Amino acid sequence: MQATRPRRGLMKVWERQHPARRIFTGFVILNLVGWALLMLPMSRQGPGGASWIEALFTAVSAACVTGLTVVDTATYWTPFGQVVILLLIQLGGLGVMVFASLVGIVVVKRLTLGSRLTTAQEAHATLGGLRSIVVSILRIALVVKAAVALVLWLRFWFGRGEDPLHALWLGVFHAVSSYNNAGFALFSDNLMGFVDDPWILLPLAGATIIGGLGFPVIVQLLRHARTPRRFSMHTWLVLAGTAALLSLGTLAIALLEWSNPGSLGPLSPGTRILESFFHSVQTRTAGFNALDIGQFHPETLLVMDVLMFIGGGPAGTAGGIKITTFGVLAAIILAEVRGDPTVTLFGKRLSRAVHREAITVALLSVALCFLATLAIMQLTDIDHDRALFEVISAFGTVGLSTGITASVGTPSQVILIMLMFIGRVGPITVATTIALRPRRLMYELPKERPIIG
Repeated sequence: MQATRPRRGLMKVWERQHPARRIFTGFVILNLVGWALLMLPMSRQGPGGASWIEALFTAVSAACVTGLTVVDTATYWTPFGQVVILLLIQLGGLGVMVFASLVGIVVVKRLTLGSRLTTAQEAHATLGGLRSIVVSILRIALVVKAAVALVLWLRFWFGRGEDPLHALWLGVFHAVSSYNNAGFALFSDNLMGFVDDPWILLPLAGATIIGGLGFPVIVQLLRHARTPRRFSMHTWLVLAGTAALLSLGTLAIALLEWSNPGSLGPLSPGTRILESFFHSVQTRTAGFNALDIGQFHPETLLVMDVLMFIGGGPAGTAGGIKITTFGVLAAIILAEVRGDPTVTLFGKRLSRAVHREAITVALLSVALCFLATLAIMQLTDIDHDRALFEVISAFGTVGLSTGITASVGTPSQVILIMLMFIGRVGPITVATTIALRPRRLMYELPKERPIIG
């Protein structure tokens, strides 16, 4: 009895925590476990273990499904280390609390109210349909990753001459990495060796897009595919935003890089279009690259900054401020310019509470990226184009880089680690976790309106 009381006490404390704080704590634990495993000598090729910053950076990048690296994933880590990275990608992409709920459903056959509340917040689901949503998330992830892994396995085996078992490992690793928008690759040049291979690039792009839609959108697409009129405002906003950003990104990269001898210039017209589309997809927080990003024009990097900052859909594997946040801000601006009394989207009125959420997320994110960029520029001699690109890539959990990640130094790498963590968990979740207690005012102050603009 004495041995169980402390455990029950800890469980009660855990159950009483705010859902946002539990999500934060879960991701901290996942990152620390990954850090410890990658520090083991058996995780690194050669004698001795990885340094603390190499192991920590890689663990956070994998768990936060980013893909930025300070060492070569293909040659630095042993098969054991690569498996650890793969598991961190899977758990980080699926969601710590969603995974815990899956274990609870399978093993314990039930979920406590605290677990249900936390999982509902992480998966953006309702308590009533939580069980089916969690199971659907797992089923969708398994089906998509299995299909992509099969295509890649066959391509690596028959098209690239890889050993069947090694080809299978390559297929599984890259399928998991792409669906979870992680961008980790088992090749020293990422995917630059497959620049003209649509059988590898397109399946990876497809998995990235599906994972970036977010679980609520995927579930609704499966349930109401034949009756799109039943789609929610959220689903329409994510679908329309995804299509628009992919199209605009493809067009912008193609136009800006078409004649660049360091990127699209030497390729055939068909391959240029393929690469423009592929890299437009990768800015949606995935992070694979089949071209040398360091050779892109500054104008192209700026366009990619915007795409990375916006990111993908909420409650999925994508990062950034999310398409919905950007869409809500655009709708607010349009309504204000037009003089509309309310903000409407797809035939429905937008809740005023969402206005504050979107503005808070956007401004916190802008401030964070600005301060991080300024700090890295002070700590290094890197120009603002590359520093800003690296910062937004880390915050948006993208993983694209101009090649400076390993050379920025430990202080700047620590900044990138914090950005990756905040970008994955979410600025509001982190702020809610840090806050000591919610404020409850027992009075209202008089209103006054300052001059705006």
